[in-house]
Amino acid sequence: MVKITYIEHSGKEHVVDVAVGLTVMEGARDNNIPGIDADCGGACACSTCHVYVDPAWAGKLPAKEAMEEDMLDFAYQPGETSRLTCQVKVTPDLDGLVVRMPEKQI
Repeated sequence: MVKITYIEHSGKEHVVDVAVGLTVMEGARDNNIPGIDADCGGACACSTCHVYVDPAWAGKLPAKEAMEEDMLDFAYQPGETSRLTCQVKVTPDLDGLVVRMPEKQI
């Protein structure tokens, strides 16, 4: 298990344990974290699991694949550290990861 901190747009933090091998989106879903809708269930077919990765972590994640880049075009106010949580697999190296939710998911 690794600890991931999910921060709602309001600033409320949720620190949860997520099993290695799941995605960051599945960790949010399994822990009832508000702000990550995951409408497509993790198929990278929507942008409703969009987050901003804390800048300290942005360079530590695997590179975005083309499909994720394309779907981020549909996210609400994507930024430099935007990621789709369905595309980020949890590994031991992500222990302590911090992600922030946008104001809304579209």
